[in-house]
Amino acid sequence: MRSYDEVIGTTFAHNHWEVTDMVTNLSKLEEVTLLASGANWAWQQAVRNILQPRGVNLLVAEEPSEFIHIIERKRIHTTIVDMDSETSNALTTIKIIRMDYPRLPCILLTSAANEDVLGKALQLDVFGVIDKPVDMALLQRVLNRLFLKKYNSNIFA
Repeated sequence: MRSYDEVIGTTFAHNHWEVTDMVTNLSKLEEVTLLASGANWAWQQAVRNILQPRGVNLLVAEEPSEFIHIIERKRIHTTIVDMDSETSNALTTIKIIRMDYPRLPCILLTSAANEDVLGKALQLDVFGVIDKPVDMALLQRVLNRLFLKKYNSNIFA
């Protein structure tokens, strides 16, 4: 018969292994960062409400050159580019990103998801196109799909 200390020690070791394994899986995405277009509406705060509870950072860029400047200096896991931004053209921004970072996932927001826009987004290998006004639950589902597929992480589940 095993002593209390042996049972507790075995349980601790087993639980410690589970916790260590879980931490190891999460450490692949220890610091998750999204880069999004700036906006003059409540967009940034709404996105932060999804990201902050998960420990995900949000960086904001206004122009294509600013997107690239940030991507060059910081590990970015996905970009969210607003087609209706007053300061930049989203499709141009994604084209510029694709030149040096062809595998970086991009999500496109648009208030005009017509056939032309969807065709161009497809050509640019955009992960998802979301109609505006943005349904935040839909954005979270798209982020969940993206992170499961690209990073094997359910951080947005």
